[in-house]
Amino acid sequence: MSTAHKRTRPPASGLRRFAAPRTSRPEVCELCGAPIDDGNHRHMVDTENRALACACTPCAMLFEQSGAGGGRFRTVPDRYLADPDHQLDPGAWELLQIPVSVAFFFRNASLDRLVALYPSPAGATESELDPSTWQTALGKSRLAELLEPDVEALLLRRVEERTECYLVPVDICYELVGRMRMLWQGFDGGAEARADLTAFFDHIAKRAGTPEEAHRR
Repeated sequence: MSTAHKRTRPPASGLRRFAAPRTSRPEVCELCGAPIDDGNHRHMVDTENRALACACTPCAMLFEQSGAGGGRFRTVPDRYLADPDHQLDPGAWELLQIPVSVAFFFRNASLDRLVALYPSPAGATESELDPSTWQTALGKSRLAELLEPDVEALLLRRVEERTECYLVPVDICYELVGRMRMLWQGFDGGAEARADLTAFFDHIAKRAGTPEEAHRR
């Protein structure tokens, strides 16, 4: 696998939150400065700086509107969808050149291309895909058609001979990267990281609706 298409630092085309250690200072909305709940608040994507910003409820609601603030900030949605009919065969997974069992994909609107990343001990590692690979690997998924640029991601997990596929908020993917970075041990992550990964996907599966429910969420 060529290292020319891999990065082991927070990628410029990705999002930088969860890449650095958390501080002990109280959380505030990064737009208006209002105090927010450290463990339960919304995020927005700063499309100009490619970063996640913490948001209070009023600001998050404001930037749910298309074009608000000139489009620089976009509130991360809170929908989880599953496509139980999506099947990714082993050959297609190999095309993705992902050396671990988990990867997530989102469309960078400013670059007009897909960004593919996976967790590693160094954080989010990026693998750049050409359009033909995207179509081969994920084009048949109904979730791909529903994916909102910048703010949602397709999260895939390879389990034995099948692949789970979910549409999730993009900040959840970076939370997963941070958890794996903290727990990772050895070459394959270790037992603690694998157990945490299983619990993480169990939680997503319980929250996920179906593509038919997309317009009701």
